[in-house]
Amino acid sequence: MSLGVRIGAGLRATLTLALMGALTGALVACGGASAGGEYDRGAARESLSTDAGLVLGEFPLRSNGVVDGDTIRVGGLDGSLRLLALDTEETFKSERDRRDYEAGWESYLASRMARTSRPIKVPTPLGEEAKYFARDFFEGVQRVRIERDHPREIRGRFNRFLAYVFVERDGRWVNYNVECVRAGMSPYFTKYGYSRRFHDEFVAAQREARDAQRGIWDPSKQHYTDYDARLAWWDARADFVQAFERDAEGRADFIALTNWDALRRLDALEGEYVTVLATVGEIRQGERGPVRVMLSRRMFSDVPAVFFDPYVLEDSRAREFQGEYVRMRGRVQRWTNPYNGREQLQLRVDQASQVQVPAYTPPGNGDATSADEDAPDDEPTDASPTATPPDPTPSAASAAPPRAPQVTP
Repeated sequence: MSLGVRIGAGLRATLTLALMGALTGALVACGGASAGGEYDRGAARESLSTDAGLVLGEFPLRSNGVVDGDTIRVGGLDGSLRLLALDTEETFKSERDRRDYEAGWESYLASRMARTSRPIKVPTPLGEEAKYFARDFFEGVQRVRIERDHPREIRGRFNRFLAYVFVERDGRWVNYNVECVRAGMSPYFTKYGYSRRFHDEFVAAQREARDAQRGIWDPSKQHYTDYDARLAWWDARADFVQAFERDAEGRADFIALTNWDALRRLDALEGEYVTVLATVGEIRQGERGPVRVMLSRRMFSDVPAVFFDPYVLEDSRAREFQGEYVRMRGRVQRWTNPYNGREQLQLRVDQASQVQVPAYTPPGNGDATSADEDAPDDEPTDASPTATPPDPTPSAASAAPPRAPQVTP
């Protein structure tokens, strides 16, 4: 099969069905649209400097701005977009992947799945179809409307704006994120939490796509085969996030590290106990000093949780949940890096009971190597450094040293 040929004769029909669903559904965009005229960078920064609302504004869609099914670029913003609740399959970018695929779909998929015990992210024909769906959806569109899901959730780990993208059709603002799911180009992606604003719309769109066997739900098409397992895992993560947000209501000492103001709020509570929600990143155990569990926030701006007793870390089971959300309660401290003199906030954890892990078992055989948000595959500059440099503490063996034997007098 040649991937140079436009995939799927029914793609235009799929797009038409999606748009019909949008125009007959209740798609509501919060807030008012910006006045006419393009945003320049100064205006964009000014609109993003406040915590006032959910609408970023209207922005010009760049020339060739549709990268794939869940990546677009707009003018006037200093970063690309991560489209919320979407996870389309990957597109073919290398000749090696193309050659491997053309040798046979079954062998191609099996070889990729054999490389990891976790759900795969690899190029597929459905990923190509999602790209063409997006291009058709945005064909002729000059401007798009960008909205947030929550005023404090502005950028992801790789500095991309977390966004819903709307286009105007027949006087209505149509939510592309929802329509992509309705067309079967993506599942309702809840790995980082449920949509706070459009959960019901996403659930209905996914149900409609499954019932109609569109896209990833069409058994005759070439796509990932484990979506039921993925959805169960993602929803378990989203339930854990939702429970934290419910408990955090009205609590200044409950802080999600993905919030844009998380460091400022931690700083204000220096010396106090706080409970944070974060994914477990790299675990650094040097020859001396505490074990440092990096709680993921931004690239080069993670918050370390320090365990002076390595057995407390092992008993907490945090290591088993690398890449997953956990709650940690600890005292906020300020640490000065002896190598460069920079100060860094950290969380001191002294008891295993201060760590709450999810009730589910993460997929795979413990081969998660990172807590990172799914990395962008369109432009490496999304992973540009932020203000805080990496911690110089060297990584060491992943397990605590053997516990000393108990001596009975």
